[in-house]
Amino acid sequence: MDEVIQVTQWFSSITPRKKAKLFFFTTHADAPTPMVGSNDVDTHEETQLPLATTVALHNFKNIDEFLKKKVNTFSCYNVIENEITKTDYEYLRFYSACKYLDVVPPFLDLEKKSAIQNKFEMTDEERDYRLLLDSADLVLEKVRDSLKPAGVSQMWTALRKDRNLIRGVKTIEIIGFFVDPNPTGIKECLFFFIVRHLQMIKKINRVNTNRLERLIAQCDESSACEEGKTIDFIIDSLRFYPTELYPFGFCLIMCVIEGRDGAMQEIEKTMEISRHLGMITHTEKNPTKETIELVKKELMKPKYQFYSSFTCWFMSHGDSNSIVLAGGETIEREWFLTSFPDISTFQLKPKVFFMVSCRGANKFSLKGDEFEGQSATCDYYDIGSALIRNRMLDITDSVRDISYVQPMMDTLVAYSTILDHLSGRADTHGSIYVDRACVLMSENISRGRSLTEILEHLSQDLHEILQETMDEDRIVYKQACHYDSFFRKTLKLPYTRYPKEDVQSAPQ
Repeated sequence: MDEVIQVTQWFSSITPRKKAKLFFFTTHADAPTPMVGSNDVDTHEETQLPLATTVALHNFKNIDEFLKKKVNTFSCYNVIENEITKTDYEYLRFYSACKYLDVVPPFLDLEKKSAIQNKFEMTDEERDYRLLLDSADLVLEKVRDSLKPAGVSQMWTALRKDRNLIRGVKTIEIIGFFVDPNPTGIKECLFFFIVRHLQMIKKINRVNTNRLERLIAQCDESSACEEGKTIDFIIDSLRFYPTELYPFGFCLIMCVIEGRDGAMQEIEKTMEISRHLGMITHTEKNPTKETIELVKKELMKPKYQFYSSFTCWFMSHGDSNSIVLAGGETIEREWFLTSFPDISTFQLKPKVFFMVSCRGANKFSLKGDEFEGQSATCDYYDIGSALIRNRMLDITDSVRDISYVQPMMDTLVAYSTILDHLSGRADTHGSIYVDRACVLMSENISRGRSLTEILEHLSQDLHEILQETMDEDRIVYKQACHYDSFFRKTLKLPYTRYPKEDVQSAPQ
């Protein structure tokens, strides 16, 4: 069959709502691109034009033309070996969006997709189409689904009234002030236009969504929200780190086995929980400083920009300032922690570090006969008031900026013990902290709990356990863990438990 006829038939089978979503996903505002000037306002306005004209004219002709142009570009595209291009990113985004919406064109060259994934050096697990979807866009799609057409119209009115948000933007005037969002697909186009516009003028990104939340807060709940939804519910959904769908993120497990009884058990437990959470995992046994440098270099590869989060388990001996690597080599703990968050592929994404090692030799020792012989170490075992608000500073948009971010932002570091103290291990099962952390995370999958809630529960649980030193003194003591957080949103555990076999056989 002639390809022109195939394209025409494919378009006729797609609903207006899915066309709007396909346009939205394939014009991802933060998609990485090596093209100079690709983030200029004029370029973004050109991309926004099909949405603006669709809303203004209630006609999908320009979106159709945009998508057809993409299809034609992909049909003629010859995959160049080694060099990763803007079209490579766009091809993968387009394919994943079509797969997600169940509208994959029968004429799309899947061998070409595979060749592009080879350029990204993707493993079999990483070829799952869900990795290629942007989680932040999926969250925004759910927000749009929670709003009625009237709600999106009210957001538009609020945006138009704020001169700081519309000054100098031509596509705003194409739509006009009053909009009828009721025809099929128009609500979607208007909402997606608002979102991409706020991204274009650098008012929101995947972490900073306050400006979008303020637009939603101005809506009238009785007419704006779909049945069963509230304004608070919609805004709350934007206050979590976007980690929708599989995979939950990338997990790096580094474990020094030399001189650490139970280390292999630690690896098994952390690998198991990371798989249940839907993470793609890489393990390094007996890491050296050279290993760490190679891993950091690996994580800077373009494919890691598709991941939604980064988790690292580092298990070894240590003291107040250092951690011990293979062969007795030591590195400063602070050097390790500050070198990873600055990796650009995980910027604006949650980064969690579990640092499992002693930080000294002190112990919170327990005295008294009742504690003798008792331990788990020897055996496996909005501002709410207008009045308050009126007394606060009026922080205007002119003094806010979301473009520059301190490297440690969006990072959480969980320590197995407090400074200058021991971190206990069981003789055969390794770190007590690792064991309890994995148990609590496993128990709380599908319960809607956040990581910090689980860490607080872990702190309580661990501090109840009596441990005993492995030297001849056999001192009974307690261990206290804690965490330092630079998070700007809440990180929730996924609602789905992924068995090992499901992760390995994820759909392509």
